[in-house]
Amino acid sequence: MITGPGEAAVQDVAPPVAAPGEVVVQVARAGVCGTDVEFFTGEMQYLHDGFAEYPMRIGHEWMGTVASIGEGVDRRWLGRRVTGDTMLGCGVCRRCRAGYQWVCEFRTEIGIRGGRPGALAEQLAVPVTALHELPDGVDDALGALVEPGGNAYRCVQAAALHPGDRALVLGSGTIGLLVAMFARAAGAEVHVMDRSNESIDFARALGFENAWDETTLPTELPWDAVIDASNAPGLPAMALDLVEPGKRVVYIGLAGSPSTIDTRRLVLTDVTAVGILSASPGLRPTIEAYANGTVDPRPLIAATVGLDDVAAVLSGERPRAAGSGPKYQVGI
Repeated sequence: MITGPGEAAVQDVAPPVAAPGEVVVQVARAGVCGTDVEFFTGEMQYLHDGFAEYPMRIGHEWMGTVASIGEGVDRRWLGRRVTGDTMLGCGVCRRCRAGYQWVCEFRTEIGIRGGRPGALAEQLAVPVTALHELPDGVDDALGALVEPGGNAYRCVQAAALHPGDRALVLGSGTIGLLVAMFARAAGAEVHVMDRSNESIDFARALGFENAWDETTLPTELPWDAVIDASNAPGLPAMALDLVEPGKRVVYIGLAGSPSTIDTRRLVLTDVTAVGILSASPGLRPTIEAYANGTVDPRPLIAATVGLDDVAAVLSGERPRAAGSGPKYQVGI
């Protein structure tokens, strides 16, 4: 539980009970995300907009086994290994009825928005409509990487990449590297830019030899897509400056302060700009990509810790013997 900026601890809470249409999942693995860190520091915008408040239980990247079901849920869900959508729409508004529940004005988000408890706990209640079953070929670690993978999949889909296209990914955190993996699987020539030498070295170790910092990036190359997965306020404008006319920029990273772009540049080069908020439509394709081995993000996991270690991870401590990857998971 996060109880305030810089304050987090393990607490005993009442076990969830499955309401009608819900299941209770016995959580096995959950991921710690940059959004979780922003809640811990107090920087997350939802706190300032009134969409979230302390105390809160984080955790929106998860997998586990259905342990109990509520009224109206098919008993065949019992015992199934699952992950689930973070975005829970109201189900009745115009956006939900059109299939866009992840931008529902009245949505809750697991571990993020509207007081919906997250998955950093032994058990999690979730609507059955949000569940996605995991095949045997997707282990626990992969299952808890489906949610960030779904975001990355949608970025690559929005970039409209074709085999042989050249893509530039700005930022090599978890999302940036997942984007690079999905872009590579789509047949693109993938380049990655980051400001950290350690991150650049890690990207190269994953097979992305075209990894650069801002001073070495070959800006003269034509970029068919630029995907900004960073938190640097100046990079959205840089992405627009770099992309080829008539092509696409995709924005998924968020800075702590407003970023600006010159819409004259956008219009006069006929560029398409796309923002990605949610993994929702990308969850099923991500599960399939993990299951068939097209994408394997497990090297991104630096360490798997226990609930008692989460507060230290949120505060920036690196667990002893952690690897070089950007992702931490919690074994529950």
